[in-house]
Amino acid sequence: MGSLGSNNNYEDALISSDTIGKVITCKAAVAYAAGQPLVVEEIRVDPPHKMEVRIRVLFTSICHTDLSAWKGESEAQRAFPRILGHEASGVVESVGEGVSNLEIGDHVVPIFNGECEKCIYCKSKKTTNLCEKFRVNPMKNTMASDGKCRFSTKDGNPIFHFLKTSTFSEYTVLDSACVVKIDRNAPLDKMTLLSCGVSTGLGAVWNTADVEEGSTVVVFGLGAVGLAVVEGARARGASRIIGVDINPEKQIKGKSIGLTDFINPKDLDKPIHQELKIREMTDGGVDYSFECAGNLGVLREAFLSTHDGWGLTVLLGVHPSPRLLPLHPMEMFDGRRLVGSVFGDFKGKSQLPHFANQCTKGVVKLDEFITHEMPFSKINDAMQLLVDGKSLRCLLHL
Repeated sequence: MGSLGSNNNYEDALISSDTIGKVITCKAAVAYAAGQPLVVEEIRVDPPHKMEVRIRVLFTSICHTDLSAWKGESEAQRAFPRILGHEASGVVESVGEGVSNLEIGDHVVPIFNGECEKCIYCKSKKTTNLCEKFRVNPMKNTMASDGKCRFSTKDGNPIFHFLKTSTFSEYTVLDSACVVKIDRNAPLDKMTLLSCGVSTGLGAVWNTADVEEGSTVVVFGLGAVGLAVVEGARARGASRIIGVDINPEKQIKGKSIGLTDFINPKDLDKPIHQELKIREMTDGGVDYSFECAGNLGVLREAFLSTHDGWGLTVLLGVHPSPRLLPLHPMEMFDGRRLVGSVFGDFKGKSQLPHFANQCTKGVVKLDEFITHEMPFSKINDAMQLLVDGKSLRCLLHL
């Protein structure tokens, strides 16, 4: 799929000085209860406060994290009514006091793992993309500055935020630390993918694992994040990229992106590591494995599929709490390592613009990830596509 139009004219058509500093009434998809259809209705969006930004969302897509929150899978994280969504792209409509690195009309993508650029984490020379105040926090459902909501119903009742982004709305308010300016020539429709899935998967290969040319890789779980891992490994020149998934249809999409081999665990009599399937294929085990399924049993398979002495497993799947790692401490003495990765270890504001440019230049292929496109009014249909495993990313036009 190509770009959906000239990005240079978006701000001219959609941004008006008449709305600056005022409450905006717009369409949003509101979750009122766990598992119930989202309600597309008019809401009120307040102007941005100090160090906040209000953006006009042009495109948004749905991630499994949105599904999990919508279903209320974590009771501690439930908050309704709420506006979900965290993958999007758009244009800055207005900025609050103190915002100096963003201007009206800037093309931007929101990020759930912010970067204030001032705290001990952001300024550290250590390899971390955490931020003291704006790191990912699924428990947070209000704005950081005052603990209040910028969304409300037409009756004036507050509507909670989600992952500091809430992109299932024509307008949303974010902390400026969670807004990334991208090149005006970058295709905004595809840039939506950089807010979460593609950055998380590909960054895990490039940043967290730093996969070298000629390496062997296995990816457990071939959803959008897993396939982004495949794309990252392909771009790095991995010699063998093995995909593992219980959905046989994932083989076709995976091989179009870069898989060299595919394994369906349902076709095996024993767990993969007991079958020694991957070890036989890679002369003792892969150099790198990536767990993208959010399943502890799969995590153990991923860990034991790496080569002893140097194998590295990167944990990307979101796992239910409070279950613990399925590993015995003595298994760590064989030289295998396990590490987690958030947002692909990208520092959002300082590193994502360069990544966006690489995508625009074709270093990374984004077309394969957008499998469906729909108007925003069809958001519940788009949610169902993901629930049924029929889409990677459905791009919604607002």
